[in-house]
Amino acid sequence: MTVIEMPPAVVPLDAEEARRQRAERLERVGRWLLPIAIMCLAIWLWDRICVWNEIPRYILPRPGEVLDTLIKDAPLLFSSLLVTLKITFLGLLLAMIGGVGLAVLFAQSKWVEMSFFPFAIVLQVTPIVAIFPLINIYVDNQTAKLLLCAWIVAFFPILSNTTLGLNSVDRNLLDLFKLNGATRWQQLWMLRLPAAMPYFLGGLKIAGGLSLIGAVVAEFVAGAGGQSSGLASRIIEAGYRLNAPRLFAALILISFTGIVIFLIMTLVSHLVLRNWHESALRRER
Repeated sequence: MTVIEMPPAVVPLDAEEARRQRAERLERVGRWLLPIAIMCLAIWLWDRICVWNEIPRYILPRPGEVLDTLIKDAPLLFSSLLVTLKITFLGLLLAMIGGVGLAVLFAQSKWVEMSFFPFAIVLQVTPIVAIFPLINIYVDNQTAKLLLCAWIVAFFPILSNTTLGLNSVDRNLLDLFKLNGATRWQQLWMLRLPAAMPYFLGGLKIAGGLSLIGAVVAEFVAGAGGQSSGLASRIIEAGYRLNAPRLFAALILISFTGIVIFLIMTLVSHLVLRNWHESALRRER
């Protein structure tokens, strides 16, 4: 008996496109829905643990108490948040200027890179709490102390990533520029800097969170107090007074601020790279 093989079924293009669109919609919904669902479950478990174990509010407050404190103490907490944000973004701005400027010098001269890059590594690997006593001796202004700490923490990721990007340019394109008589600064402006942009933006996303960490840690170490103090000082104050709801409210505010900074940096990276770089182009399925 002869077996007749049937040709494989051909999926219509319209059906394939509809399937792809459904998968994209499901992915977009899941990207937001799943984290929200997990967060709601974690908050519910937090509340139930407090109830089941009858934990006192000065040890572990319930989520509702933390939310009430966040609303009630909003003027105090948000004024402290503004102080912390000022240090964070000023430190990040200085890290961007210093990191990119030094990376450009490194790209223009290997001798400069070999001379100064080890010092940048020393700043990165030395804990800020170990450096702060020296800063406290040599710097009188409290804001300058905090700003210097935030800059030290955020500086290295931008320097390292930008230097890597400037040195990762396509050698064939670099040779083409040289054959056409481009100067070193023309090569830098038209070839190296655009090639380094994804690396710089990646370092910026890392440095954004680190600058917030540097500002908060510096406030902890400095022990600044008063009405013009940042969120870290509010946490220390709440800990001394056993005001756990305010302590948790300040912690949640810091975490939320870090998430917002990361999202802003991600959005900036997407807007800059979306029309030309492979990492931000829409993926075909």
